[in-house]
Amino acid sequence: MREAEMLESEQDRLCLREPIPEIADAARYLDAAVSAHLVGRTELANELFLLANMPAVREWAESLWGTDSPYIGYRPVDGAPLVVPKEARVPVRMPTAAEKQALHERDGFHCRFCGIPVIRKEVRQRIHRKYPKAVPWGSTNKSQHAAFQAMWLQYDHVLPHARGGDNSFYNLLITCAPCNYARWNYTLEEVGLVDPREREPIRSIWDGLERFR
Repeated sequence: MREAEMLESEQDRLCLREPIPEIADAARYLDAAVSAHLVGRTELANELFLLANMPAVREWAESLWGTDSPYIGYRPVDGAPLVVPKEARVPVRMPTAAEKQALHERDGFHCRFCGIPVIRKEVRQRIHRKYPKAVPWGSTNKSQHAAFQAMWLQYDHVLPHARGGDNSFYNLLITCAPCNYARWNYTLEEVGLVDPREREPIRSIWDGLERFR
């Protein structure tokens, strides 16, 4: 992360980088693939999953979580919480199953920062088992399906866990992986982001592909 002066316009950003149109295209392919799968058209589903694996989507994601990302800037903030020693942090970092369900009921399946559709890893794992070649998921970024990587749902702490953040309902948000990893352990103010809790979650027919069986 570059330690540079934040431009005045950057202080009011809703997200670190605006989504590109290809992400919406990939989401449509994924949604159509699941619909095809559910009616037994597995060859069509396979083709659609392959179409969603777009290089442009991978570039967008990697442009955010790289260490030298041009979209991330840090500015010191007076009075910002310090990094808390590991032994003094909230012991349980991730929300419970019931807390996750409540978050989905509140936030749906869109990133609260950039607004892109998101998909739980459990759903991606089910799809990968059925379509391992069309939906690859290896140990490196390049060996993972670009759309599922960019749209990987995260349970993000508004005040980062490392800065003393807890698992209270108000401190947790549904986000995509790029927005989550790009911000890392910095506060919203330090990276110049507007608090997403000040606006309503996106409501749409996107179901996170939860219907896949």
